[in-house]
Amino acid sequence: MGTYLILVVLLSIYSSSFSEGCNRELLVNVDFPGTDITSLYSPDADHCQQLCTDHPSCLFFTFIRADWTRDNRHFYCYLKNTASGQPNVRTQLLGVTSGFSLKPCSPQPQRCLSQVYQKLDFFGQDYRTLFTADYEECQRACTQDPACRFFTFVNENYTLEKIRYKCHLKFSWTVPRTRVVATAGLVSGFAHKTLVTQHFNTACEGKLFPDTDIQGSSYETLTAASPGHCQTLCSDHPLCTYFTYVSNDFTCYLKKNPDEIVTKPKQGYTSGLPARFCQLDNEWLKEAHEGIDFPGSDIRYELMDDAETCQTTCTQDANCQFYTYVTKNFHSSVHWRRCYLKRAITIPAPSKVTKLANAVSGFSLKNVQSALPSTSHIV
Repeated sequence: MGTYLILVVLLSIYSSSFSEGCNRELLVNVDFPGTDITSLYSPDADHCQQLCTDHPSCLFFTFIRADWTRDNRHFYCYLKNTASGQPNVRTQLLGVTSGFSLKPCSPQPQRCLSQVYQKLDFFGQDYRTLFTADYEECQRACTQDPACRFFTFVNENYTLEKIRYKCHLKFSWTVPRTRVVATAGLVSGFAHKTLVTQHFNTACEGKLFPDTDIQGSSYETLTAASPGHCQTLCSDHPLCTYFTYVSNDFTCYLKKNPDEIVTKPKQGYTSGLPARFCQLDNEWLKEAHEGIDFPGSDIRYELMDDAETCQTTCTQDANCQFYTYVTKNFHSSVHWRRCYLKRAITIPAPSKVTKLANAVSGFSLKNVQSALPSTSHIV
């Protein structure tokens, strides 16, 4: 009886440690039904696993493959979470693949997205097109372009003759985006890690125009915590020629007009230009914003004595990108001293993935190249 109890305890400890450990296995034709947080698009299960790893609260996922036949859903990546960290149910289901977040893995795997996908379209998010001889050249163009995250190429057999050999370069955000809401008793800010929007060795300071509005030409409206944050968002987006930030409601207007810039004096507005072909100064990251909430995107919360400790904790945590701290001036004492560590998805993520004959899609190889060991070449 004593031996049996020891065995049960050991099995319990092993099961607990395994559930909290690194599990890289992909379970083909296994579904984790229910407990969805959200659904996104992915071209395959490996990319879906990376989305789950990048999401603040995803612990496991189910991906609907191209061979799914029950309905028209394909390439859906369902991100999931439970309090236990494990799926409530596992069932056999043809056409799906399930797996777990790689957050517990140390070190986390490099984001190397080298797979090329035949007969798939990464629909939308185009910012530039050109004609190339083949998809390999299209991928090289994407890799060399600082803003390109992924591409779709249509080959010589595509139905519409006039766009054959067309290479579509596509964008998704590398800068964390968050809602910004005025809330008394809260302090929010960013991890003090270097935020690399594009990989350049040259540093530069951005150009800001205080108390100035640039009228018209807005193509996207976001929220930002400061003019520097807004400028970084503009610098990340390949279509942004300048921006205007409104301090009283935290609105960041990204604007596109390569032909002219018309400014007008306006109190409380800050306008500016993006940084191009250089690494923008990130001093804005060090600012703590009192009376500001970054709602949602929580990884977890910990109790601590002040906002400075919260910021330091976020900076030291590899997964944390920004934070919100609850001071004793907040209306609900239940939440006092909570430091909410937060992040947003920043891996390349197509907004839609669809089947398309005579198309080839894939990702920039920048991260693949940066992950390779340096080699010396003998001539």
